[in-house]
Amino acid sequence: MRPIFLLSALLLAACGPGLTPLPPPVSPYPDSEAAPPPPTPLPTAGRPVIPDDDAALVARELLIPVAGVSATRLQDSFLAKRDGNRVHAAIDIMAPRGTPVLSADAGSVWKVRSNALGGFTVYAIDDEQRFVYYYAHLDRYADGLKEGQRIARGDVLGYVGTTGNAPPNTPHLHFQLMRYRGNGRWWDGDPINPYPYFTRKRAAQR
Repeated sequence: MRPIFLLSALLLAACGPGLTPLPPPVSPYPDSEAAPPPPTPLPTAGRPVIPDDDAALVARELLIPVAGVSATRLQDSFLAKRDGNRVHAAIDIMAPRGTPVLSADAGSVWKVRSNALGGFTVYAIDDEQRFVYYYAHLDRYADGLKEGQRIARGDVLGYVGTTGNAPPNTPHLHFQLMRYRGNGRWWDGDPINPYPYFTRKRAAQR
């Protein structure tokens, strides 16, 4: 028993007042989606969806967030390759420039931001603070849009464009659905593929 006693004494000494703990790391990207991708890339099949999240998203019947676009016109680009090993982790919804971008779910506008990658962007969060919805490459914002604003499903947030790194002749909405981690970071939730939630109901009606 003596070796165990000595080991415990050493551990207690190491935790004593003579050592100063290191401060927590601070993200250098508080306001931009330009942060580097996470160390572990998304697996090829996308991150697994928690069953409760799946049921919640099915029940919400998310609205396709571009006016006049039907489920038959959507392409699943969630796993499309981007720079390096990064995957898209979102879908692109093609539409003419100036087409209204609609809120996919009820909730509130969390952040209104502009950056080099996404251009004019909106981050919205649902009423339960469970999911974050990211709308990027907007041509412009809806008049009067502001952070903290309550939004209903179908409210206009902005208009389709090509701001940021979008090809200038390919107007579209970059739409991302994320599971909010509850850490105050609106830009780094766990991506969930929104495509099945826009198309599942139509498939079930065949």
